[in-house]
Amino acid sequence: MEFTGQIELIWEQTKMPLVVPVLKVLVVLCLAMSVMLFIERVYMGIVMVFVQLFRRKPEKMYKWEPMKDDVELGNLGYPMVLVQIPMYNEKELSIGAACGLSWPADRVIIQVLDDSTDPAIKTLVQVECQRWASKGINIKYEIRDNRNGYKAGALKEGMKHSYVKQCDYVAIFDADFQPEPHFLTRTIPFLVNNPQLGLVQARWKFGNLP
Repeated sequence: MEFTGQIELIWEQTKMPLVVPVLKVLVVLCLAMSVMLFIERVYMGIVMVFVQLFRRKPEKMYKWEPMKDDVELGNLGYPMVLVQIPMYNEKELSIGAACGLSWPADRVIIQVLDDSTDPAIKTLVQVECQRWASKGINIKYEIRDNRNGYKAGALKEGMKHSYVKQCDYVAIFDADFQPEPHFLTRTIPFLVNNPQLGLVQARWKFGNLP
């Protein structure tokens, strides 16, 4: 027993010189990572301040003039806009926001592309579209018998409808997007006044569906 105890003591003594250096290395690595994280936060803070102070607003980079009512043309002075909303088993959150856009009612088409497989949600979305249609909104409820290409495929399929040919521009909202009423009046002028532009991307406000 005494011999065994001596072996264990020798083993513990030989382990100590190995453990201490490893612990030191780990401590140094932790300190280095902490310093790196601190430097990264400081750097990001400086970048954010710089962007806020010196960024150029889109209105200064591109020509932008507000849409104006034309006495002779009336609403025809506004380009025709197609608003696409691809959906898949999602409630109608963005439909109300899209129907509330500040744009002449006869110069916008709301196209709801519903690929939902849940009958309850499908019915809910269809009823919501009918409700807005009864208020005079030009809203189209479109479905298809497959989900080829998923939401991108639904958008592509939606462009094949005959009424789309009369539209000059297309706006795409996901099911949880909550565009402000002035979304079109703020974005469309960039496309109208800058023919070289093909896309305008905006900051999104969205809500999570329960």
